Amino acid sequence: MLRLLVLTAITAAFRSNFSTVATVMATTAVDFEVFGRVQGVFFRKYTKEQADKLGLRGWCKNTSQGTVLGHMQGPSDKVETMMHWLKTTGSPSSQIEKAEFRNQTPIEKYTFQEFDIRRDD
Repeated sequence: MLRLLVLTAITAAFRSNFSTVATVMATTAVDFEVFGRVQGVFFRKYTKEQADKLGLRGWCKNTSQGTVLGHMQGPSDKVETMMHWLKTTGSPSSQIEKAEFRNQTPIEKYTFQEFDIRRDD
């Protein structure tokens, strides 16, 4: 009985530590482009605010084609949340036609310190 209790305690501790490590390691990077009425409506400002709330890193900028282009990095679940936000919410005055996501890959470490708004093309 004592062996079973000890084994159960060790297994629980291992699972707890393993899930913490797995969560930390589950970091994703993805490029995005949002189409529609997304310029002149504070879309980049709201995108940065949402990314900051989620703890994401990367950047976004306006393009000469009238879209908003960007890159984000962070925990996979937060990146998924941001992808949904970019497809469905945006800034209050925006009208999103579509959002495209490319190059979604797991990463081992961040290459950005924060989420920035870059100058237009």
